[in-house]
Amino acid sequence: MALHRLSSVTMGVPNPGETAAYYTDFGLQPQDDGWFATRDGGRQLRVVPAPTRRLVEIRVGADDTDDLAAAAAGLHRMGVSAELDGDALTAYEPATGVRAVLQPEARITQPVTPATPYNGPGRVERHNVRAPGIVRDERIQPRKLGHAVLGTTNFAATTAFFRDGLGFKVSDLMGDVGAFLRCSADHHNVLVLSAPVSFLHHTSWQVDDVDDVGRGAMAMLEDHPERHVWGLGRHHAGSNFFWYLKDPAGNFSEYYSDMDCIVDDQLWTPEVHEGAKGLFSWGPPPPPSFIRPEDLAALMTGSHSN
Repeated sequence: MALHRLSSVTMGVPNPGETAAYYTDFGLQPQDDGWFATRDGGRQLRVVPAPTRRLVEIRVGADDTDDLAAAAAGLHRMGVSAELDGDALTAYEPATGVRAVLQPEARITQPVTPATPYNGPGRVERHNVRAPGIVRDERIQPRKLGHAVLGTTNFAATTAFFRDGLGFKVSDLMGDVGAFLRCSADHHNVLVLSAPVSFLHHTSWQVDDVDDVGRGAMAMLEDHPERHVWGLGRHHAGSNFFWYLKDPAGNFSEYYSDMDCIVDDQLWTPEVHEGAKGLFSWGPPPPPSFIRPEDLAALMTGSHSN
């Protein structure tokens, strides 16, 4: 695959100070100029001021400049202008205004983390000790950025921008309202959602296992129960465990583990998931505010007034 990683996202918010403090609590490492780093992925989130919350920029890693030229050609065929300047290709998704930047980067390498030992029927992997997940006391630090979810008023155009223009691949679909798209071996790095206004729905961050999904969420909720949105559960599309929380600007953030990985495109068949399968396999049902965030009306009003 010419594209190989979701490098970073930039979110615009009206309250960058509060939002930055939240992502510090979430376990990301503050850097300079609004940036935050993960353990394995480096600088992967930037928080900048904006009148309303939105996804400002998404950066994607490619193998070399030939890959940028291929993306530029794909965008040109769609009638989308792109600027190819040395080691970066920049284009704006027409429906949402999100800036997409492709650049040659080294592939992310994550150290091999030993599998968590779990006992099961007829299978004892953990002998004479308590489960690791209940004796860990270190703070959760996400390993890498997994994906971003973008609401758009033109589902077909935004999906085509990422798929036909930039070169993302389709992993699964949610009827005609959601497209799980990948630029790496992970099941999805961008999820495009049909929505009444363009907005950032959530960002998702990898942790080691389901125990760390739960530990991370519980730590975030200890003094701030209002942060809870949805979890614990397991998705059908992507198969990952999840727990969603809400930052002070209204964006959701997800701890996840055990995502499907597609290392051979020929061995994966995209499916169309209808109803609950598009959202989850097990867990509590999603609250209405997850499907339709409570500030959507305000975001719509803001978009029409700009």
